[in-house]
Amino acid sequence: MSDPLLIHFEDLETGQVVPLGACAVDQAALDAFVERFAPGWDTAYGAPDAMIYALWSRLAVEKSGAWAQTKVLAVDGLRYMRNPPPGELLRGRMTVMGKDPVGDEKGIVIAQHDLLDEGGRLIFSCLTRAVFSRR
Repeated sequence: MSDPLLIHFEDLETGQVVPLGACAVDQAALDAFVERFAPGWDTAYGAPDAMIYALWSRLAVEKSGAWAQTKVLAVDGLRYMRNPPPGELLRGRMTVMGKDPVGDEKGIVIAQHDLLDEGGRLIFSCLTRAVFSRR
């Protein structure tokens, strides 16, 4: 893969795994999130699904923010396997599942995104379809 700030359609290969980085479930952030967006959720159960999605989204945006990705067309097939407790370190990864060129200027990349806990167990997964510029 070339410079991560210049990722184009041609730079990604089917089967390629791209690390998205890591983040922890912070107790203060969990408390604030629950108070604002999930009233009634007991934090003893860990992070609510909506916060897990927000953590994944942050990792994905931080990693791909400067890529030649022009639009995310879909995020679907969401799976929530468990609710991580405060302090749990989550790692993100993106696996390229397929690519479809669309003319000379762009292509669609289909990818599976996963969040894994410290033990490598799946916390969250989803599928995305995004439009990338071609070189």
